[in-house]
Amino acid sequence: MKCSLERAEKILKVNWRKNLWISWVGCFFTGSSFSLVMPFIPVYIEQLGTPKEQVELFSGLAISVTALAAALISPVWGSLADRKGRKMMMIRAAAGMTITMGSLAFVPNVYWLLIMRFFTGILSGYIPNATAMIASQAPREKSGWALGTLSTGSLAGSLIGPLLGGALAETFGIENVFIITGVVLFITTILTIVLVKEDFQPVEKHELLSVKELFGKIEQLPVLIGLFVTTLILQLGITSISPILTLYIRSLQGATNNILFVSGLIVSVAGISAVFSSPLLGELGDRFGSHKILLAGLVMAFFCYLPMTFVKTPFQLGVLRFLLGFSTGALMPSINNLIGQLTPTEGVSRIYSYNQMFSNFGQVLGPLVGSTVAHQMGYPAVFLVTSGCVLCNILLSLFNFRGLLRKKETVGN
Repeated sequence: MKCSLERAEKILKVNWRKNLWISWVGCFFTGSSFSLVMPFIPVYIEQLGTPKEQVELFSGLAISVTALAAALISPVWGSLADRKGRKMMMIRAAAGMTITMGSLAFVPNVYWLLIMRFFTGILSGYIPNATAMIASQAPREKSGWALGTLSTGSLAGSLIGPLLGGALAETFGIENVFIITGVVLFITTILTIVLVKEDFQPVEKHELLSVKELFGKIEQLPVLIGLFVTTLILQLGITSISPILTLYIRSLQGATNNILFVSGLIVSVAGISAVFSSPLLGELGDRFGSHKILLAGLVMAFFCYLPMTFVKTPFQLGVLRFLLGFSTGALMPSINNLIGQLTPTEGVSRIYSYNQMFSNFGQVLGPLVGSTVAHQMGYPAVFLVTSGCVLCNILLSLFNFRGLLRKKETVGN
């Protein structure tokens, strides 16, 4: 009851809707800045004088090192956010990435590129802190819609980023794209400083709950752990096909000559359906229970991944990827909403940072799993293994939510 009263008082003191839309813009810019450089990273590495036989290796490292660094440092930033406030961590992340992303235009060789990509991961964290802030500010009956809407920012940014990055690289040159990215992140920093409002009282380090105490206050800890696993598998499924998608499309019957365009389109359609469905599915979670929407999303993901093993044309794969986007649109707001309901206010940033850590590990493991399985068992087996992971996740979630499903309650009640 005390937590509910504190939450209500904070909602009255800040305009959470304004914060939501400013944070959405920040998440869009941040998401697009990460994906903006993806199409031409291998070309840029080649331009830096890397031997051709090592370009693929360093391209993979340049992508994975950022996610790995972010995963390792995420709990540290989460702890600082619970002490100093989420807004300060959003400013730190945006300002830090302004420097690290912009500096990529001036690196002399691939090793410096890897170092700056590593520090980009170290200094990241805008999106999880924005999520934690909105989760703590939005009224409980609106949290699913709010978090669903917020998630479309990073999704839309990730979707538009590769298309925009390729066009900018052709128009202005690769080095200038990094400078443009730095400018965009600087704008994000200024918007966050000026327009985002947070009523937060700093907490001394000795007053902060320890990790053991924090997890001890979470009544449904197995459910929370299950949500972390769901986040990992969600990212693993999204990224596992990235190393093999173009090659898989080329191997399909009816594949056309413009493989790169078709591959980009098939990747993008999942993001389009996720962007449009996420707020609606988040609102349905507010009405019927986010755990039910999450389970429905997992079941749909299973029935999308499994048929991908047997597709014969790129069109069939594209249709399944489009339907998979609705699953992603259900899972992302549901996970964030459930975490917000389970977590005490004084530890919300740390719990979201742990969830982000699992997300980052999924981004690291996904390409490794995808390329390994494809090498050993063939391209279709990647989707078979991914669907098996999702099936295990469904069984785990059914076990964790068994009491709620029988009693027709919602998490946190």
